[in-house]
Amino acid sequence: MLIDLHTHTTASDGADTPSGLIDKAIAAGIGVLALTDHDTTRGWKEASDALVNHPSGSDMQLVLGSEISCQDEEGLSIHMLGLLFDAGYQPLIDELDKTRERRLFRMEKIVGRLNEAGIEITLDEVCAMRTGDATLGRPHLADALVARGHVASRQEAFDIFLHNRSKYYVNHYSPTPETAIKLIKQAGGVAVIAHPFASKRGKTLEIEAFDPLIAAGLDGIEVDHPDHSADEKSELVSLAIARNLIITGSSDYHGDGRLNRLAQLTTHPEQWAHLESKANQRRVVKR
Repeated sequence: MLIDLHTHTTASDGADTPSGLIDKAIAAGIGVLALTDHDTTRGWKEASDALVNHPSGSDMQLVLGSEISCQDEEGLSIHMLGLLFDAGYQPLIDELDKTRERRLFRMEKIVGRLNEAGIEITLDEVCAMRTGDATLGRPHLADALVARGHVASRQEAFDIFLHNRSKYYVNHYSPTPETAIKLIKQAGGVAVIAHPFASKRGKTLEIEAFDPLIAAGLDGIEVDHPDHSADEKSELVSLAIARNLIITGSSDYHGDGRLNRLAQLTTHPEQWAHLESKANQRRVVKR
């Protein structure tokens, strides 16, 4: 069974609508799919309705979640996948809303830095690249830079201007990963750290940085991710085994034409069963 626990839609910086993602996942034969848009749950209803009412009668299971933007005390960007949590738990939803709001101020600063360097782009152009009130992120800025002709592709925009070590990069308010984990757990969900050793994205976590995350209740590590090298995966597997953490694999899919393919990497069924059992109740959506 194909299990993909990390995907995005137009509710944040993906290219597919939530219902469109459901169509593609069913067509691809995926058995379990997690919807994890950045700092939001706004795609949940559309995706859930699309699955429940799908004409194929698919028995695919939908895992509702969010990829929560975090940073540690030194400003290092860390992403936490919260899965199977209760969206009625207001403290967590309030934290997601606060993080989303601060993304706008961050984007203004990045655009300002680009303008100061002679790279013409406006905040309106960036916002025009998202769908509705989708969570604003650097991929939208990348698409605006492509539209302006500054770069040829989203990947080139990140390689030149938008990576974490870039002089144009700006942090934004986000909770510490420990806070995010605690809120996810209080909401009855499970917490999996996303792509923690993806060195080509920028600075990565040190091994000892996992200690406070595990103490806060971390459930798993996203090991099989397109941005992890073979050596990074091996080190993470050893860590997960030593610390009794669940191992997941995911595509981090953002849509056709983007780098990662749907179900490019997946989670073993036994690991998924273990992860799901850690939620305080069964919240998987199915027909």
